[in-house]
Amino acid sequence: MTISFAGKVAIVTGAGGGLGREYALELARRGARVVVNDLGGARDGLGQSGSADMVAEEIRLAGGEALSDSGNVADYAQMVELVEKATHAWGGVHILINNAGILRDKSFAKMEVADFEEVVRVHLLGSANATKAVWDQMRAQNYGRILMTASSSGLYGNFGQTNYGAAKLGLAGLTKSLHLEGAKYDIRVNTLAPIASTRMTGDILPPETLELFHPANVVPAALFLVSGEAPTNAIVGAGAGLFHAVNITMTQGVMLPEGERTVEAVAAHWDAICERTGEMVPLSGAEQFMTAIRNQPSPDCLLRG
Repeated sequence: MTISFAGKVAIVTGAGGGLGREYALELARRGARVVVNDLGGARDGLGQSGSADMVAEEIRLAGGEALSDSGNVADYAQMVELVEKATHAWGGVHILINNAGILRDKSFAKMEVADFEEVVRVHLLGSANATKAVWDQMRAQNYGRILMTASSSGLYGNFGQTNYGAAKLGLAGLTKSLHLEGAKYDIRVNTLAPIASTRMTGDILPPETLELFHPANVVPAALFLVSGEAPTNAIVGAGAGLFHAVNITMTQGVMLPEGERTVEAVAAHWDAICERTGEMVPLSGAEQFMTAIRNQPSPDCLLRG
């Protein structure tokens, strides 16, 4: 089976280099019309350049169709203009890859609040802005594929990246609610946690490691997750040839009877509470609620009431 994007219009944010550029180039090779969005700032988000223009021209020289856009994802009005530009040129938008981001790494003790806010604003709010700008159109056309970009720093933590990690885990949470709201419109929403050498990591990794983690090795997962055959509500890690799924799980837990629900009882049962045998992967937040109900002495009465 060959996966094609012929007839599809894709927006890729942060596509002026690194991962975004690789996504845009491969989408175009497979037939998509691509809007290359990039403010063109430095790693910390400051400044501006014409990187989006260069990638769009690269696509056109290879025989593809592309537009460039230098809109700032952190500005909702500019994201609305971006979607309008794509719609005016090609009639609609079918795919959105939220890839734009910045880094302002410091330990939490030394980090300025402004640096925390700006990283969250670009990664989390920027992805929400771009998604909101295209959401109604995807609902109306009964088709959409949206990809959020998380990170191991958000899923598992990393020293010196509290701002980045908070934003990235927030994107996984955004995916989990959006996939429920978009399901009846065939809008599938997924999260990718790339392991790649980009401008974010280019000065901290040795050359041989940089080559191993070339952004091209992430592309297969990203494009599958925005294809017609894509799953929804998946969190996928990809890099250096490794592709793996990430799940947010829930243990079976311990049901403490009335009269024994004390701080001391939680402490005494802590190992059992954390026992991972038989853990579940809830498909929505409601499943946590229902699990608590099912463990009550008379769950049927509670559900009927």
